[in-house]
Amino acid sequence: MATALHTTVEAQACCAPLVAAPISAPDADALARTLKALADPTRLRLLSLVAAHDGGEACVCDLTDPVGLSQPTVSHHLKVLVDAGLLTRDKRGVWAYYAVVPGALDSVAAVLDTQLRR
Repeated sequence: MATALHTTVEAQACCAPLVAAPISAPDADALARTLKALADPTRLRLLSLVAAHDGGEACVCDLTDPVGLSQPTVSHHLKVLVDAGLLTRDKRGVWAYYAVVPGALDSVAAVLDTQLRR
């Protein structure tokens, strides 16, 4: 999924703020995927838990109890966040570890920024 991750982050980084110029169809698709991933309360909590975890990464085994969901359900939500370019996944043995993609949230915020920088 490295290609999809790179494409999503690249699309977010290229986009001017929505108020600066009309967004292209491909950029709108990429941004919509990211916003859909963020629009779920569980995924927002998971993103926050990963970002706030010691070392900036968390094992899926550390995320099930805080959200009160089964490991397969948490893994599904984490996959959506990875596919949206917000998290990275590193498989170690039987567990997967997740970290926030540096700059991914800043890219989303920049696209949604209503202030034109001069």
